[in-house]
Amino acid sequence: MQSEVRDNPAASRFELPCDAGIAFVQYRREGDDLLVLTHTEVPEALSGQGIGSKLVRGTLDRLRKEERKIVPRCEFVAAFIERHLEYRDLVADRG
Repeated sequence: MQSEVRDNPAASRFELPCDAGIAFVQYRREGDDLLVLTHTEVPEALSGQGIGSKLVRGTLDRLRKEERKIVPRCEFVAAFIERHLEYRDLVADRG
Protein backbone atom coordinates (compact mmCIF):
# COMPACT_ATOMS: atom_id res chain seq x y z
CA MET A 1 0.00 0.00 0.00
CA GLN A 2 1.17 3.51 -0.80
CA SER A 3 1.25 5.93 2.09
CA GLU A 4 0.38 9.18 0.36
CA VAL A 5 -3.15 10.41 -0.22
CA ARG A 6 -3.65 11.81 -3.70
CA ASP A 7 -6.31 14.07 -5.14
CA ASN A 8 -8.33 12.72 -8.05
CA PRO A 9 -10.20 15.85 -9.19
CA ALA A 10 -11.88 14.00 -12.09
CA ALA A 11 -13.62 11.75 -9.53
CA SER A 12 -13.92 14.50 -6.85
CA ARG A 13 -12.18 12.42 -4.25
CA PHE A 14 -8.96 11.94 -2.30
CA GLU A 15 -7.60 8.43 -2.70
CA LEU A 16 -5.32 6.09 -0.81
CA PRO A 17 -4.36 3.08 -2.97
CA CYS A 18 -4.37 -0.22 -1.06
CA ASP A 19 -3.65 -3.82 -1.99
CA ALA A 20 -7.38 -4.57 -1.88
CA GLY A 21 -8.49 -1.51 -3.87
CA ILE A 22 -8.75 2.21 -3.27
CA ALA A 23 -9.90 3.89 -0.07
CA PHE A 24 -11.35 7.33 -0.72
CA VAL A 25 -12.92 10.48 0.68
CA GLN A 26 -15.51 11.94 -1.70
CA TYR A 27 -15.78 15.74 -1.79
CA ARG A 28 -17.65 18.63 -3.35
CA ARG A 29 -15.91 21.94 -4.00
CA GLU A 30 -17.60 25.17 -2.90
CA GLY A 31 -15.55 28.09 -4.14
CA ASP A 32 -11.78 28.14 -4.34
CA ASP A 33 -10.86 27.16 -0.80
CA LEU A 34 -13.77 25.17 0.68
CA LEU A 35 -14.41 21.44 0.32
CA VAL A 36 -17.42 19.57 1.63
CA LEU A 37 -16.28 16.05 2.57
CA THR A 38 -19.32 13.88 1.87
CA HIS A 39 -18.36 10.20 2.10
CA THR A 40 -15.50 7.91 3.13
CA GLU A 41 -15.11 4.39 1.82
CA VAL A 42 -12.55 1.69 2.58
CA PRO A 43 -12.38 -1.68 0.78
CA GLU A 44 -14.30 -4.19 2.89
CA ALA A 45 -11.30 -6.52 3.10
CA LEU A 46 -9.40 -3.74 4.97
CA SER A 47 -12.17 -2.72 7.33
CA GLY A 48 -11.02 -2.28 10.94
CA GLN A 49 -7.34 -1.97 10.06
CA GLY A 50 -6.97 1.79 10.49
CA ILE A 51 -7.02 2.55 6.76
CA GLY A 52 -9.93 4.98 7.13
CA SER A 53 -8.09 6.97 9.80
CA LYS A 54 -4.90 7.01 7.74
CA LEU A 55 -6.89 8.21 4.73
CA VAL A 56 -8.67 10.98 6.63
CA ARG A 57 -5.48 12.12 8.38
CA GLY A 58 -3.67 12.27 5.03
CA THR A 59 -6.56 14.15 3.45
CA LEU A 60 -6.73 16.70 6.26
CA ASP A 61 -2.95 17.18 6.31
CA ARG A 62 -3.01 17.82 2.57
CA LEU A 63 -5.86 20.31 2.87
CA ARG A 64 -4.05 22.13 5.68
CA LYS A 65 -0.98 22.55 3.44
CA GLU A 66 -3.25 23.89 0.69
CA GLU A 67 -4.83 26.30 3.21
CA ARG A 68 -8.33 25.00 2.55
CA LYS A 69 -11.29 24.75 4.90
CA ILE A 70 -13.72 21.86 5.10
CA VAL A 71 -17.30 21.03 5.95
CA PRO A 72 -17.34 17.47 7.34
CA ARG A 73 -20.66 16.04 6.12
CA CYS A 74 -19.26 12.50 6.33
CA GLU A 75 -19.87 10.99 9.78
CA PHE A 76 -16.50 9.21 9.74
CA VAL A 77 -14.60 12.45 9.02
CA ALA A 78 -16.61 14.36 11.64
CA ALA A 79 -15.93 11.67 14.26
CA PHE A 80 -12.21 11.64 13.37
CA ILE A 81 -12.02 15.41 13.93
CA GLU A 82 -13.82 15.07 17.27
CA ARG A 83 -11.16 12.57 18.36
CA HIS A 84 -8.28 14.61 16.92
CA LEU A 85 -8.96 18.20 17.91
CA GLU A 86 -5.78 19.41 16.20
CA TYR A 87 -7.82 19.35 12.97
CA ARG A 88 -10.74 21.48 14.22
CA ASP A 89 -9.16 24.62 12.77
CA LEU A 90 -9.83 23.22 9.29
CA VAL A 91 -13.60 23.20 9.83
CA ALA A 92 -15.22 26.21 8.17
CA ASP A 93 -17.25 28.56 10.32
CA ARG A 94 -20.55 28.58 8.49
CA GLY A 95 -22.53 30.34 11.18
